Amino acid sequence: MPFICIAQEYIIGEGDVLNINVYENEDLSTTVRVSSDSTIRVPLLGEISVKDLTVSQVSAKIEKLLADGYLVNPQVDVFIAEHRSKKAIILGQIRNPGQYELRGKITFLEFISKAGGLTDDAGSTATIKRMNDTGGNMDQIVLDLEKLIKKGDTSLNIPVQDNDSIYISKAKTYYVSGEVVKPNSYQYEQGLTVIKAITMAGGFSKIAAKNKVQVIRIENGQKRIFENVNMDEPVLPEDVIVVPESFF
Repeated sequence: MPFICIAQEYIIGEGDVLNINVYENEDLSTTVRVSSDSTIRVPLLGEISVKDLTVSQVSAKIEKLLADGYLVNPQVDVFIAEHRSKKAIILGQIRNPGQYELRGKITFLEFISKAGGLTDDAGSTATIKRMNDTGGNMDQIVLDLEKLIKKGDTSLNIPVQDNDSIYISKAKTYYVSGEVVKPNSYQYEQGLTVIKAITMAGGFSKIAAKNKVQVIRIENGQKRIFENVNMDEPVLPEDVIVVPESFF
């Protein structure tokens, strides 16, 4: 599924350096850095809030404030002289894992696209570790990738934030070996049965002993072998399904 990244206007934040130019009023023009409480100090106006505002919105706000008793029809241009460093990291089953800079608002799917997209072995969950509002402990957000990508639940397409750490899980697998058309490892799906697993592997070969299928399973660190399993028997992740050869 291709992801389309839509450009959005940059949201000003802590650490950004702004050049503020007031047309025909050089004494009011200034360069300021956004403080930790998202405010800037502007000549005549003093301290004003720029929290969650874009560059154009800051320009409009300063123009409105200056027009309120200071200047007639003020014209203000605001430019970003220096961006703050906002970054997030993504690891796991992603084509280009690593740390990426965030410019403006970017959604989870846009960030996935920025990192090259999911690998073929990507699982069904993404875990985001994020600093909570108090700046203390980390919050953990688990996204259901199947609902988000396959079923199109856009409510899960949340914005990526500064210092987010994202991990894409690896798909659970099972194995089918012996007398099947395509013995191999396969991606596990909920509700999988022995007959479905064998069907995914292309079905039985001509010399398969269909009534002697085994399932090898690790339980509590010990290997267990289930003989002559029923075709409707549930399959668990990491199970090995063995179809022996028929000698008759």
